[in-house]
Amino acid sequence: MKSTEYITHTLPNGMRLIHHQIPGEVAHAGLMIHTGSRDEEEQEHGLAHLTEHLLFKGTRRRKAYHILSRIDDAGGELNAYTTKEETCVYASFLRRDYERALELISDIVFHSIFPEKELEREKEVIIDEIRSYLDNPAELIFDDFEELVFRHQPIGRNILGTEHSVSRFTREDVLRFITNHYHTSDMVLSSVGNVPFPRLVRWFEKYFGNVPALLRKESRSLPGPYHPEKLTLEKNTYQTHCVLGTTAYDVKNEKRLGLYLLNNILGGQGLNSRLNLSLREKSGYAYNIESSYHPYTDAGILCIYFGTDRKNLEKSLAITHRELEKLRNRRLGDQQLRKARKQITGQLARGMENHESLMQSLAKSLLVFGKADPPEVLYRKIEAIRSEELQEIANEIFNPDGLSQLVYL
Repeated sequence: MKSTEYITHTLPNGMRLIHHQIPGEVAHAGLMIHTGSRDEEEQEHGLAHLTEHLLFKGTRRRKAYHILSRIDDAGGELNAYTTKEETCVYASFLRRDYERALELISDIVFHSIFPEKELEREKEVIIDEIRSYLDNPAELIFDDFEELVFRHQPIGRNILGTEHSVSRFTREDVLRFITNHYHTSDMVLSSVGNVPFPRLVRWFEKYFGNVPALLRKESRSLPGPYHPEKLTLEKNTYQTHCVLGTTAYDVKNEKRLGLYLLNNILGGQGLNSRLNLSLREKSGYAYNIESSYHPYTDAGILCIYFGTDRKNLEKSLAITHRELEKLRNRRLGDQQLRKARKQITGQLARGMENHESLMQSLAKSLLVFGKADPPEVLYRKIEAIRSEELQEIANEIFNPDGLSQLVYL
């Protein structure tokens, strides 16, 4: 099936391919698996992330050194990441090495052997990563806030796990996790680069076509009821860190784009966001201010973060609540709305020029929606958003009675 820009192909085992052909010598390809930390059982906390690390530690054909050198020796880069809902193994490389990259991705995802010696070494690496993360309150507070919002639920647990949980994992745990969660029906190979689609399909069939079909049968458990909470933790940090937020729309909700736009107005990447202007430019209370909206397949979360001196915490909170009240009570004027649409459209267009990011975005779109719309479709949807919708969304999401709060003092 062909759309304006993106072409797809499906193998008999359920794996899908999506490709965007562009001119140039640099290409990007990655295999995205719709499995992440929220798919773990309680006793498996951190196992999805550990499994992703171990994919690089040896296959039936290659030792770890040869895996790491295969793309890097040719001037490219091999990498991977784990989120709450996805695991992605990807590479950036010169177009002459397309087949080399696809063969390597296939080898490490489907033929890894997880040597015991490498397992023990990698557990120590991740434990050190966990300790390093605990030393960074500006990042740690987001994980703690999600645990507060999604209390006692898999989607609320952090991705890395704990020292205790990671230290207990065995090779059998890793193999079982892959068998239970690496479904071919939930895998997408995404490609952005200068290669004809028929040639890419041949490589896709060659390196991924013989993978046995494994279809997802069970569905994820839905997040439970949300109850707003306020929590203050003594962290003995020089700066006070604060997150306000609440649950939000899932990735398929028709109001999702409206909330993206509203979040961008409030505290997005622009220096002219309302929170940046009020907390930093006008008041001088904070240096780091942001708001973020993360939709999942069946839930979502919106967070507002700032760091400030302890003496300015209450004043900063008052300003933040005042900005939320404005969005709830004052409808955007036509000129304000035009500027907001123009800004987010420009940001999206700039993001699509990052072809590695685009490759990952195409994979996720195909996984979640079964398609990837060209940019023009997204821009038209943004242009269709009205100020009345934004005010309605603001009253749903920014209701003060529904906000949770976490403070590090």
